[in-house]
Amino acid sequence: MYAIRFGGILPDRNIEVLRGMEGVRVKESYRRTAERYCVPWRGRHYDRSDPMAADIPNQAINHAATFVEAAAHLSVAAVGALPPLGFVHEDAAIAFVLDIADLWRAELTLPLAFSSAAKAMRDPSLNLERTIRYEAAARFRKYRVIPKMIDQIKSLLNVA
Repeated sequence: MYAIRFGGILPDRNIEVLRGMEGVRVKESYRRTAERYCVPWRGRHYDRSDPMAADIPNQAINHAATFVEAAAHLSVAAVGALPPLGFVHEDAAIAFVLDIADLWRAELTLPLAFSSAAKAMRDPSLNLERTIRYEAAARFRKYRVIPKMIDQIKSLLNVA
C-alpha cells in the first residue's frame, strides 16, 4: 500500500515511520490542490458530530471522500475481497475499503472536493453535496474509476 502511495518500495518498513511520511505527503496534497483551485486552506478540520460546522473546503472533502469510499466499497465487493482486511487502516470494519479509497485521495478525492468547493464559494446558492455528486458521477465515468479500482485490488492481492 505504501509503495503505491509513494511510487516505489521505501527503505524504511517501520509502520510508524511510514505513517508519518504518509501524513506529510497527504498534508502537502491538500495544500497543493487547494492552491491549484484557488481555495483558501487552513487545514483539515471537522467535527464528526457536526460536519456542517466545517468550512466549505472541509465539507467538500467529506462529501468527496464519501463518494470515493462508495466506489471503493463496490470495487472491493466486486473482487470478493473482505472489507475488514486492512493494510494501513487496521481497526475499521471497512479497513480495506478505506485503504483503497485513500489510494485515490490525491488523484481523485481532493481535486473533486476543491474544484467543487471553488464553485460553491463563487456561487453560494449552489448545493455543495449535489455539485460534488454530479461531478463525481462525471469523473467516475470519464476516468473509469471503478474498473481501475478493481484492477488495482486484483494487482494488490495478486489475483487474475
